[in-house]
Amino acid sequence: MSDVQHQRLREFVGDLAALLDSQPSEAEILALGSQRLAQLIRHDDWLEEAFTRPSPQRYQQYLLYADARQRFSVVSFVWGPGQSTPVHDHRVWGLIGMLRGAEISQNFRRDPLGHLHEQGEPVRLNPGDVEAVSPNMGDIHRVSNAFDNQTSISIHVYGGNIGAVKRAVYTEDGHEKPFISGYNNAFLPNIWDLSHG
Repeated sequence: MSDVQHQRLREFVGDLAALLDSQPSEAEILALGSQRLAQLIRHDDWLEEAFTRPSPQRYQQYLLYADARQRFSVVSFVWGPGQSTPVHDHRVWGLIGMLRGAEISQNFRRDPLGHLHEQGEPVRLNPGDVEAVSPNMGDIHRVSNAFDNQTSISIHVYGGNIGAVKRAVYTEDGHEKPFISGYNNAFLPNIWDLSHG
């Protein structure tokens, strides 16, 4: 992996950290962060192969970067053919940018009795598209690979160390089952080594 390719991710995390240093509102984070994520995913030459591998069992969540103060994390989600998540939430703001393939997200809302119902039409993300989630605007959804015959990869940015956040998956009647997702990789990409220009 060349330094030029690592530079894209370095610049993205540096820009996002600088944005958060200014203590913006969540709306500003989502708007400005979406622009920065769109710039990152405009190029498909920076994600190392080790963080693009699907698993036949389930989708993979690879940590690419975690802010030292756990203000944000960047992960690659790798969807094998036909794979999907259960209905789940995030509990923090998030940005999803489509790098390769496509994914479909179906939002859910709670009725007054706590039951879940699909909200709106499914949203399809294609390469270059960015979508935002937040508990303040609705962050319960189910996501699936749009393809039954190829891998899809999206880049997610969350307002916390998402692999350590206590979240929930949901049953059809709206009951929550707590979970902490963790990550599928044991090592991070070394984006800070500048000795190999």
